[in-house]
Amino acid sequence: MRITLEELRDTKDLVVDLLEILSLEGQQYMARLVIADQTLLLSDAGGKTALFRSAWQIQDTLGSFNILETQVVHPSAYHEMVGMAPADIEPMRIRIQRQRQ
Repeated sequence: MRITLEELRDTKDLVVDLLEILSLEGQQYMARLVIADQTLLLSDAGGKTALFRSAWQIQDTLGSFNILETQVVHPSAYHEMVGMAPADIEPMRIRIQRQRQ
């Protein structure tokens, strides 16, 4: 599912359980939010995925929201190497922020 910045602003008492900053080839980033067990992709009003130039830009954009944890997620490129057998490799996750509960 998708959500816009405006919809986030209109949600009363919003708590983002997890903000995942997804790295796309290290050139662009997108924001995936977990809110009340629902995973949402930050998008524009037209339904197109919002892309950012840096993880910092996403954090600045969403800085006014109550975000409990933030992780930068980098997919592994190793499973794409020539000659390697296909494998399920978990992405690298770097926690960059977490609120104490």
